[in-house]
Amino acid sequence: MDIALEKASETNASLKITLTPEDYKSEVDKKLREYGRKVSLKGFRPGHVPASLVQKMYGKSILVDEINNLLGRTVSQYIRENKLQVVGDPVPDREQADAIDWDNQTEFAFSYTLGLASEFDINFSDLPSVTQYNIVAGEKEVNETIANLQQQFHSHTHAEEAAEGDTVYGELKQVDGAFETKTALPLNKVDEDYLPFFVGKKKGETFTFDMEKAFPDEKDRALATGAKKEEAADLTGEFSFTIEDVTRHEPAELNQEFFDKVLGAGAVEDEEQFRARVQEIIQGNYARESAQLLRFDIEKTLLDNTPILLPDEFLKNWLAEVNEGKFTREQIDEQYDDFTKSVKLQLIKNKIAEQADIKVEFEEVMEVTRQMVREQFGFMSGDNEEMNQTIDRIARNYLMDEKNNGQNYTSTYNRVYDDKVIEYAKTQLTIVTQDVSLDEFKAVAENR
Repeated sequence: MDIALEKASETNASLKITLTPEDYKSEVDKKLREYGRKVSLKGFRPGHVPASLVQKMYGKSILVDEINNLLGRTVSQYIRENKLQVVGDPVPDREQADAIDWDNQTEFAFSYTLGLASEFDINFSDLPSVTQYNIVAGEKEVNETIANLQQQFHSHTHAEEAAEGDTVYGELKQVDGAFETKTALPLNKVDEDYLPFFVGKKKGETFTFDMEKAFPDEKDRALATGAKKEEAADLTGEFSFTIEDVTRHEPAELNQEFFDKVLGAGAVEDEEQFRARVQEIIQGNYARESAQLLRFDIEKTLLDNTPILLPDEFLKNWLAEVNEGKFTREQIDEQYDDFTKSVKLQLIKNKIAEQADIKVEFEEVMEVTRQMVREQFGFMSGDNEEMNQTIDRIARNYLMDEKNNGQNYTSTYNRVYDDKVIEYAKTQLTIVTQDVSLDEFKAVAENR
């Protein structure tokens, strides 16, 4: 076998492969013997079909299959051993392949066009610092969160007259119809322009109102009348309502009972401790968003400071071919910049992984999948062996699902690989921590 790489430029090359009988004949002969033992042909006992006849019937197809398999292995091995930064797939010279005389040739020449990324290095010491934002929840965020919690853990009181946000309970009758029911009208669902009509109505008072104007949304009308949605659509016109009771949501008081309901019994002992704990929770909730922005900024820093040339024309042609007409050339041109960013970023991450000898073991993929199963099904971590075996079984079945050709394993593997590369990059880059308010963080994130 003769194999040679011819570089036309820094990003374009041809891989030329010449095969002689020594490269493929032994494997082809082996396959022919196997066929000879298995083939069933009228007039011959099984396994006794003459080799010449087997050759005539199956020789060419076996030769073509073996040559194609050999080429695939050879190209992949050459790229791997020579550490070529190949982008896209090697593209065979189809005209050359179509001109082969499979019946008479014994030596075969093939050529593949390769798209290459230019050589580059990652030197973390030359890269600028990256900012990690520590979101500090201020009085505004703490007060808003506590107010929402007070509403969430509200209590009920009874009032003599209706106010905005109340629920009025009583007897509802259609003035010109047969509909009549006991129901609760939620005033927070009443149309904003019509709400003043209800506010101030007193317990024991009877009044009439236009149902469709009060509840223009059919879902809200169904809620107010207790009717099915399809029936509520027909409930229009004047209705009378007699108020029997008015209930009001009162925000929970800032006391020990409220603290225990929110955080658990005895977690805090006074309002000062409660506010401090709420502040911690808010900042913890936004820590994930801060981590996502840090990851984005690390990737952007790597991209902006690592010049890589790509074979643009080769890649555009390759994208058009592999997508089989799904996208026009104009659409490919429009999306090409985003595509090249992802290609370059993956090349950079691969280079970092090579430099740092980052590898992903099967057990790491399994552990990430186990955690996903625990979160999805609400399983707790612990020493329950039976539960752990169940989690393991579900995780393995997910990863090894044959219906999607191992895509679950591949995507999980890639996620673990990506996380390990980013975590390593964090240890090599200069990370500057900056305290910001929530509003300041949102402004920074939006600008990104």
